[in-house]
Amino acid sequence: MEKLILDAYVPAEMAKWAEASAIRKANRSFITAFFLAIQAGSFIAFGAAFFTLTIHDSALGVGLTQLIGGATFSLGLILVIIAGADLFTGDTLMVMGYFSGKIKLRKMLRGWIFVFFGNLIGALSIVALIHFSNHWMGNSGAVGAKALAIANAKVNLTFTQALTSGILCNILVCLAIWLCYSCRSVTDKILAIILPITAFVAMGFEHSIANMYFIPSGLILKNNPEIVGLLHGTDLSNLTLNGFLLNNLLPVTLGNIIGGAVFVGAIYWILYLRKQDA
Repeated sequence: MEKLILDAYVPAEMAKWAEASAIRKANRSFITAFFLAIQAGSFIAFGAAFFTLTIHDSALGVGLTQLIGGATFSLGLILVIIAGADLFTGDTLMVMGYFSGKIKLRKMLRGWIFVFFGNLIGALSIVALIHFSNHWMGNSGAVGAKALAIANAKVNLTFTQALTSGILCNILVCLAIWLCYSCRSVTDKILAIILPITAFVAMGFEHSIANMYFIPSGLILKNNPEIVGLLHGTDLSNLTLNGFLLNNLLPVTLGNIIGGAVFVGAIYWILYLRKQDA
């Protein structure tokens, strides 16, 4: 009779799982990678929409409001990990396979590009569906006003703020994924995800794929006079396509790559996969 093992995998075993995942992702067909990426973009967008609804009329203090919002946003990565999807920010851990010589740089970068744009399509699809569902007009437009305020705050970050916030965000996201490699059950994985994701959201760090939902939502809502009126003259001049792509998505994406590939992937590769001196 097979013995039931409940103990979590130890870090050395987790590193091997991460390396195997990198190899598998690098060798996927374009169609498989692209559709898994679309799924992930839509899942993260659902988490972002859930977050916005949860906090939009909170009367609690900022800390507790963000804590609750972060917990609800965790839905996105839970769906990615449990349902199966391919998320750009998590794929920065593919460097572990590259450093081991198991995948070529060209394949890793190609995978990142396919997944990044697949995530974008998935997120924008949910933006469109949310828009046509009239969801943002909930609570007399207060849901939409909060979504617009979130988007506007993101495009008004400086390059340095967006970059460093992206680094901090993806350290926590990739640590959540890293912890999942220790898990043996669905319950384990959900519990491993919730706190790191709650932490990055509660502290206001920047996630490139989530922003593919947040900022395009604001770009649409900016054209709704009823929603704009609820922000009482807030300056929305930076909430433009250029503001989205250059002020936020570019530095945040670079930060996410550094946070995941360097601070998590490279460190754990050095600790557990690097060939030790004889």
